[in-house]
Amino acid sequence: MKQLDDFYLNQEEPIKGIFLALKEIILKQDSDITNTLKYGMPFFCYKEKMFCYLWIHKKFKKPYMGIVEGKHFDEPFLVQENRSRMKIMMFDSNEDLPLEQIETIIKKAINLYKTGIVKI
Repeated sequence: MKQLDDFYLNQEEPIKGIFLALKEIILKQDSDITNTLKYGMPFFCYKEKMFCYLWIHKKFKKPYMGIVEGKHFDEPFLVQENRSRMKIMMFDSNEDLPLEQIETIIKKAINLYKTGIVKI
């Protein structure tokens, strides 16, 4: 847990604040969501199955939330780039987080597991 906490604390502002806010938003969506460090980045799992993660876009230097099963999503604000399975939602550090969009995407991602579309 210390490594996970260190990940958040070692980020520079404003990315640190964005990641901490996203962590809180994601975790409060369902009591079966946990936060862990995998591949050096914070992953969120639903019943131990990875469903999203936080990272910084290398080219644009923007924080983003990656959706593991993004291929199931059609939202225009989610970007696939060269990923076959995942899509990302980038955030502008000069704007407020789009809370409704974030919550909708998290709930939709969790429902993939709850409904059995993606096996747990």
